[in-house]
Amino acid sequence: MEQTVQENAGENEGNNANANNDERGSRDAKWWCSTFHNVTAMVGAGVLGLPFAISQLGWIPGVTAIMLSWLVTFYTLWQLVEMHEMVAGRRFDRYYELGEHMLGPKLGFWLVMVQQLTVQIASTIVYCVTGGKSLKKFFDLLVPGWSGVRQTFYILFFILLQFLLSQTPNFNKLKLVSMLAALMSVCYSTVAVVTSIIIGVRHHPSHYGVRSDTVAGMTFDVFTALGTIAFAFAGHSVVLEIQATLPSTEEVPSKKPMWRGVVSAYLIVILCYMAVAVSGYWAFGSAVEDDVLISLEHPAWVIAVANLMVFVHVIGSFQVFAMPVFDTIESLLVRKYNFAPSRTLRLVSRSLFVALVGFIALCVPFFGGLLGFFGGLAFTSTSYIIPGVLWLAAPKPKHYSKVHSYVSVVCITIGLFIAITAPIGGVRTIILSIKTYTFFS
Repeated sequence: MEQTVQENAGENEGNNANANNDERGSRDAKWWCSTFHNVTAMVGAGVLGLPFAISQLGWIPGVTAIMLSWLVTFYTLWQLVEMHEMVAGRRFDRYYELGEHMLGPKLGFWLVMVQQLTVQIASTIVYCVTGGKSLKKFFDLLVPGWSGVRQTFYILFFILLQFLLSQTPNFNKLKLVSMLAALMSVCYSTVAVVTSIIIGVRHHPSHYGVRSDTVAGMTFDVFTALGTIAFAFAGHSVVLEIQATLPSTEEVPSKKPMWRGVVSAYLIVILCYMAVAVSGYWAFGSAVEDDVLISLEHPAWVIAVANLMVFVHVIGSFQVFAMPVFDTIESLLVRKYNFAPSRTLRLVSRSLFVALVGFIALCVPFFGGLLGFFGGLAFTSTSYIIPGVLWLAAPKPKHYSKVHSYVSVVCITIGLFIAITAPIGGVRTIILSIKTYTFFS
């Protein structure tokens, strides 16, 4: 069975059957579409946890970790964009297809596919939690009488919306949703920054330390913070799928408009990340919540609107990360189990996936712990480690400098350190949260 799955995964995209014959969509997207998709994939739940991460690390280590992660992932994203068409006459439209070509059908498939699916599934779980928490905050602020409504019901409402949106055929059909989500991410980041500055001007801590006062606590907090920061740079798992929507010719290969979109997106990303992280920690110090918007209380209507923006944003983010999973599930069902491509197949398979991740989100709604755990477990692999591994294995044209190989080793080393340490901190945070949590509360 393994061999069959691997062979199927490595076939050319033209043979990929889906529940709708246009699942992968046409290659007519514009460069700015890639900007929106990348911003939507990047700026999401992660940015709201960055002030908390700095509170765990301290000023200088925290800011340094964010900047270093931005530089490393910016470089590894460039590597993926370059490798998309590194082999003449072929485009690697899926991350695992690139892995299979560079590392072989067996190692490449299992190394990349498992990590990529983990990232995408984990993202959808976290976005369910984020959407529910943000919607609850919105109503708690504007309708105090509803404060007793359980967070579970808000997560359920988010899941119901995803049941509907999950029937969108492909990435191209998502561009308006992605555009709105990207806009919302910039808007709520701006609200968080401006409100934090206003609060900080009125009163901010006179001393900035780290959250824990014991060696063990500080150590685990460092691990969790690294995972939180890694989670904030998670867009690599869908970058090749995004690039696959762009046209490519000999004169203008897809990497040119894609890189233009990536650069624009990454400038937006670092502006949002640093502004939210610094202003949030400056205003609240070690008392900042793991979702900075939860720390903001006044003016109530502004904070409520910001939380609604987060809710709208993660609706789109969920779909950006879920779309490749839908494609993988439907392809497997058609090829391996001989299901006929149809709207019914799409409806059933996608609805079951949404139901599964939604149930997990209802059971484990621990935002900070999830960021640290998933950030270290898989996000570092797809964003820090695997691009460098594939680059080292790729037969490169002579015009690529050997310096890229050395930088790849550095990126892999950093990624391995985060991958080993961050899940430890995330698990500890979840365990501590479980002690005071009632399921489906």
